[in-house]
Amino acid sequence: MVSDQEEDEFLGFSDDEGDGSSTDSDSGDEGVAVETDAVPLNAHQYGDMEQFQQVPDLNELAQDFPNEDETASANSANSQVVPYLFDLNTPQIDESETPPYHQTSTPINIVHHKPGKQRLTVGLKLEILIFLLRRKKPGLEKLIKGTITEAAIKYDYTPRTIGKIWNKARRQQEAMQTYDMSTNFHKCGRKRKEVPYEQIVAIAMGDRTCIIDLARMLNLSPSTVWRIIKRKVLKAHSSPLCPGISETCKMTRMRWVLRLIMDYSIPHDPTYYGMFDFVHIDEKCSGKAKMGDDGNCEFDGKLGIFPFTNSVAAKRTSKNRVKGTLETKPVKSVNQIATRAMMINMLIPAIKEKWPPHVGEKVIYIIQDNAKAHILQSDPEWQQHYKQDGFTFVLTQQPANSPDCNILDLGFFRSIQSLMHKKMPKTVEDLSGAVIDAYKELHPKTLSNVWMTLQYVGNEILKHKGDNNYQLPHNKKKILEDEGNLPEQVKAPIWAVNECTQLYDEWKANQ
Repeated sequence: MVSDQEEDEFLGFSDDEGDGSSTDSDSGDEGVAVETDAVPLNAHQYGDMEQFQQVPDLNELAQDFPNEDETASANSANSQVVPYLFDLNTPQIDESETPPYHQTSTPINIVHHKPGKQRLTVGLKLEILIFLLRRKKPGLEKLIKGTITEAAIKYDYTPRTIGKIWNKARRQQEAMQTYDMSTNFHKCGRKRKEVPYEQIVAIAMGDRTCIIDLARMLNLSPSTVWRIIKRKVLKAHSSPLCPGISETCKMTRMRWVLRLIMDYSIPHDPTYYGMFDFVHIDEKCSGKAKMGDDGNCEFDGKLGIFPFTNSVAAKRTSKNRVKGTLETKPVKSVNQIATRAMMINMLIPAIKEKWPPHVGEKVIYIIQDNAKAHILQSDPEWQQHYKQDGFTFVLTQQPANSPDCNILDLGFFRSIQSLMHKKMPKTVEDLSGAVIDAYKELHPKTLSNVWMTLQYVGNEILKHKGDNNYQLPHNKKKILEDEGNLPEQVKAPIWAVNECTQLYDEWKANQ
């Protein structure tokens, strides 16, 4: 083993270094300290060594290292020769961190993702195959030399890809088959969920009135059922009411919507009335729900649902009931007498009972369609009851052929019908009870959303100059409500209001 002294002599210093005294081991030419003004160099400053280049003498380029005594005095100039290839005073480089690229004088652009080729289509494969067949040796199943390379250059694909097409064609020809370049790529990915027709037919009509109910019965998500409908495997049944309307009716519809806009907001900021004092009737009647400041419902907007039925005793015995049992029968004809009696004896008391508290005179606008069974404000018997206990009830008619101007036809009937069909009534009594239950189960927020949709429909009527050839608007009311941005009063587009006002004035002047 090498002794410590021999190891020190090999490194170039002895045990006495650092005390400033010279000994016998320090005498001689080998022990003379080198004092130079040259700037010390580190190993990384040498750069790469070329072939046959002379390696510098490391002992001649030694670096000064401060003595231990120099740490106590910053002005000491004593230094010792240390023949190391690295500088202990420089921070250590973490060799575990790999540099992004080789550090040379010329930067290298790193491409992390190789741009892929477009997938070969069946038509392109057949085109390449025809190109190869035209360059086949006569009488032989071989290609002319260089054909694969030529095709690869022409179509910008690798020779291996071109060779696969040729080999597949050869195998098909040997098996006496027609050339078929189709692949199974269309079978990759998530498989579509197929629903047998018999499985849907087996579900009762009342259990598949909407997408959510059908998805629950099929044990699928609503989005999956929606994608099946988009693929036209299923067809959603709907009956939009879009009757043909005349030019006069278009002008009436525009005028109707313009009257729903507050006068002082025109023309700079047209805004609809809050409609809290509007009541729509049409075989079922409804008002607008009102929410309190704390978010609780002060008035659900449901004034009542009054069936036009009579109780009649059965004339004969059957398997369903015995003779004399009272049965509920619908009224054969709903005329003005029945309508007037319903409004005076049922509707007005319901409004007075359920309407939120108010101060002073309260004007309620009852909106109805133009059916012959409905009475007008000038009806003599109605004139005796339209003012009661601080309420003033004003009858007004919506435009003709305009079910989209009534919230009952617009959405309220559909919501009740969806809930009612789930009960699958068999008799008139069951039907009446199912409708009443569905009416009670309907959430007040749904009714409030229909009123909001009515104002957006008014915008569509103005944009289409009174016509009804538009799609029912969907304005993401649920998202706006969650964000706290759902307005109670919708604003109308200024340009549509101005154009419709001018158009109506011109039409009125020509009449």
